Amino acid sequence: MALVNEHYLKLSDNYLFADIAKKVNAFKVSHPKMRVISLGIGDVTQPLCPAVIKAMHKAVDEMATKASFRGYGPERGYDFLREAIIKNDYLSRGIHLDVNEIFINDGAKSDTGNIGEIVRWDNSIGVTDPIYPVYIDSNVMCGRAGVLKDGVWSNVTYMPCTAENQFIPTIPDHRVDMIYLCYPNNPTGTVLPKEELRKWVNYALKNDTLILYDAAYEAYIQDDSIPHSIYEIKGARKVAIEFRSYSKTAGFTGVRCGYTVIPKELTAVTIDGTQRIELNHLWNRRQSTKFNGTSYISQRAAEAIYTPEGKEQVKATIDYYMGNARIMLDALQRMGLQVYGGQNAPYLWVKTPGNTPSWKFFEQMLYSAGVVCTPGVGFGPSGEGYVRLTAFGNRDDCREAMQRIAQWINS
Repeated sequence: MALVNEHYLKLSDNYLFADIAKKVNAFKVSHPKMRVISLGIGDVTQPLCPAVIKAMHKAVDEMATKASFRGYGPERGYDFLREAIIKNDYLSRGIHLDVNEIFINDGAKSDTGNIGEIVRWDNSIGVTDPIYPVYIDSNVMCGRAGVLKDGVWSNVTYMPCTAENQFIPTIPDHRVDMIYLCYPNNPTGTVLPKEELRKWVNYALKNDTLILYDAAYEAYIQDDSIPHSIYEIKGARKVAIEFRSYSKTAGFTGVRCGYTVIPKELTAVTIDGTQRIELNHLWNRRQSTKFNGTSYISQRAAEAIYTPEGKEQVKATIDYYMGNARIMLDALQRMGLQVYGGQNAPYLWVKTPGNTPSWKFFEQMLYSAGVVCTPGVGFGPSGEGYVRLTAFGNRDDCREAMQRIAQWINS
């Protein structure tokens, strides 16, 4: 008789965005004449840029002839993309990486969810709160999160990020084995100054802590003083894994491509304390067993964003979304709402008036304005009393959504 992994039974029945979709679909059935505007899920709306489309067409044509056909690719990814990543994303910031420290994947979600497989299940974890749900859920699935009680997991150290601490998490006063950081932050849209990030690296060096650093939104940073990579901090190569994604950078949510950086200096210790093992080696072993590589076509598409025309076109799309963010930020503030983020990230974190519970405000906005947001409590306990709005919509929809919300708020 097969036995289930009972840790899965600890999860809520639905992933956050599945719950939202269910509620939105129910609203559409009961209000068929209302056009719903979604500023909830962080999916992109603008098409792939011309340079990417051209590269994909060329790659497809290559697959059509025997001479240039590609079958299985290398699990770590093709060198043409990994070398482009090193040159454009890291060398340009004074960061030196080896090509074998880059692992191409099908988007950051997969690797942030799977990376825990190469470390022990009983490591303690720390998360900024609120946080991207995948970090918690993937640790629940293997038993690492512990037991859920009163909305918090017993083996998780929560580091609240709220208006009261300017969304800068306090470093734990005790040792934590693994810490998740995401900057620019999803869901709050806030960033971490270099001096604050340096504190985390120093903490990790002192406590032999592994930092899992999600930089999926780094391309949206507008402030030149804000770090794009944790490896801009001295010593980070010894303590940090970095995750990047093309999903929001270049509109690849439907194409699927990203990468993970695992420096060769990064090690973890065996339980008897006698050996330090390279995590780069373990991840390569894991990927060789469980991953057949990202498609050649997707990798050629990603390579194209590093061409001169690709860079220009991708920047134009990012500028479009950040233009949406500015419109939304200005409109929401004029309504008298407290709004955070939206300046170095495509997310806006909105305080609900009168501390209205997140799900209640979500339903009020949906039924009164026909606009979808994401309840903040879905990202963790400190998200209660907030909602997240995304700037990934069409410009006209963003403007109309702000008009609808203003009419509702002021009614």
